[in-house]
Amino acid sequence: MTIRAGAAAGDARVSGRERNRIETARARARFRRNVTASVLGAAILVVACGPPQAERISIWDASDESNVERIEHGPWQEILDEYVGADPSGVNVVNYAALAGNRADATKLAGYVEYLQGIDPRDYSRAEQMAYWINLYNAVTVKVVLGAYPVESIKQIHQGVVPLTGPWNDVHANVAGRDLTLDQIEHGILRPIWRDKRIHYAVNCAAYGCPHLIETAFTAANTESLLEAGARAFVNSPRGVDMVDDDFVVISSIYDWYANDFGGTEESVIEHLIDYADGELADFLAAFEGAIEYDYDWNLNQPLQ
Repeated sequence: MTIRAGAAAGDARVSGRERNRIETARARARFRRNVTASVLGAAILVVACGPPQAERISIWDASDESNVERIEHGPWQEILDEYVGADPSGVNVVNYAALAGNRADATKLAGYVEYLQGIDPRDYSRAEQMAYWINLYNAVTVKVVLGAYPVESIKQIHQGVVPLTGPWNDVHANVAGRDLTLDQIEHGILRPIWRDKRIHYAVNCAAYGCPHLIETAFTAANTESLLEAGARAFVNSPRGVDMVDDDFVVISSIYDWYANDFGGTEESVIEHLIDYADGELADFLAAFEGAIEYDYDWNLNQPLQ
């Protein structure tokens, strides 16, 4: 099996109609991930895609398993109910325009984020904490996009001078008196503390190529089922795995950037995909010995304008 980060070797094995089909798929992929930028910006985009390592922030690695109190996520659920839904391709999108135009609901979102920031999650159980951090990440992301809307891509939102770096290293939260970035929540707390590859299917970065912003708020009671459902939904969508033909498949760049979370080898990534693939896709992956290309659509996860 050959893993490729872009169009390269291996094309000699295909010809004629098959070659045209593959080239068309590649052209579609390139078009989808294009964001208007200068040549310098495009180069920075490539560099910025380097994945942050999972490095535990030790002060957050504490819990109180005796605490049975539940954190309230009702306001977030109301936002999800009103503004998140599937587009014609079955991808969950956020109606940022409508949310931006509804002052009461925008205030509700801001109030929910403020409520979460007023909680010290270390006072709660591990199960309650995981739901807390996932919901905080997703709600803050929506709030960040809302604050800059309209934009074509979340990568256009940043506080520094370098273009297309996104908001992930900017401080957008303060929990228990400590400033936090989105990257710290994902890569310093969620990934290293829980060490669950399915976290990649739970946190949503507001890109069209990202796993769904799930329409249900996470809770201690439903986290396991939502992680499973999120994984299955993404793997069985073209954003997760796109079967071009028997010798060529395009899979999400998530499996390249965070390959170590999925076992660290091309075989382990494919095994993970098979675990969640349905029917025809599972059979295809089990027999697959062709070339893999990675793709990710950084356009904003919003309805077509």
